[in-house]
Amino acid sequence: QVQLVESGGGLVQPGGSLRLSCAASGFTFSSYAVNWFRQAPGKKRELVATITSGGSTYYLDSIKGRFAISRDVAKSTVNLQMNSLKPEDTAVYYCHVYFSSIDFWGQGTQVTVSS
Repeated sequence: QVQLVESGGGLVQPGGSLRLSCAASGFTFSSYAVNWFRQAPGKKRELVATITSGGSTYYLDSIKGRFAISRDVAKSTVNLQMNSLKPEDTAVYYCHVYFSSIDFWGQGTQVTVSS
């Protein structure tokens, strides 16, 4: 059974940092791209960052230079290091994998950036 479990969200002041983790199980984690999406209230869910099976990365323009995605194969986790956080980064962040023609999502973790 495929499971994606996010952790690491919380409340942080502008300029602060958070590290999100996505723990994966039930499939060959290292063979698939893993994505982080986010959804702010009243807005569409948007792709924030991707790491491919080969280690290539993609970032949403608005977070380039501030966020970094990485994969720990031994722990079957994908991390999203978020620095210099802004109020507009406030959203629920979701881990996502697509394989066997199915979208798999985690339950989401809330990130709130506020003073």
